[in-house]
Amino acid sequence: MILSAHQPVYLPWLGLFHKIALSDLFCFFDIVQYQTKDYNNRNKVKTAEDTPWLTVPVNSKNHLEKKINEIEIVGDHWRKKHCKIIQLAYQNSPYFNMYFVELKRIISDTKIKKLSDLNFRILIFLLSCLNLKTKVVKASNYNFTGKKSDLVLDMCIKLKAKKYIFGSEGKNYAEIEKFKKNNIEVCFQNYNHPIYSQLYGNFIPYLSVIDLLFNMGSSSSEIIRSNNISKV
Repeated sequence: MILSAHQPVYLPWLGLFHKIALSDLFCFFDIVQYQTKDYNNRNKVKTAEDTPWLTVPVNSKNHLEKKINEIEIVGDHWRKKHCKIIQLAYQNSPYFNMYFVELKRIISDTKIKKLSDLNFRILIFLLSCLNLKTKVVKASNYNFTGKKSDLVLDMCIKLKAKKYIFGSEGKNYAEIEKFKKNNIEVCFQNYNHPIYSQLYGNFIPYLSVIDLLFNMGSSSSEIIRSNNISKV
């Protein structure tokens, strides 16, 4: 069984979905520490003028002592703003009407009070848009222990993984020998960002995957995999 994992991020980029596509099981790793000025609560889209950040305001007080699934969203004023920016940016894209209504419904849902809950709802929706059937579980539903590489190893053991896909930064902390001793193969993703048709001039990479979906529709999943490995 091939496993991958990632912390909750808002409107994720293409590379995350490539990693999920390579996996039999994906762990929504909602038990790590919240990171300020990271992608936990923000991401970029492309407008006619620039690539603005869409940032979900959160209560980050004492965040060093909190898991990301404990981080609360602050207010609801941002919801309408995000939806408006997305609409203005992509309403002329070929596949806008195919995805926007449901995305807007999720972002606008004031019953969603926790950042990780919002990110999870969006992730599941985007996986369906990309027709990715990988099973998803939440780390908070298990009792994983340890830190850094040992935490990942414990997750692999408890989820019965035979192979684990680290992101590219995993090379900085993965203790590979420990995985080998537990008969778990380790891989490191090296994602090559594809180029596709965008609105508004020159191509800009590393945006939210919604930029790809609105512009390329049902071809998006194939584009995410293009010029990248399809099996590990």
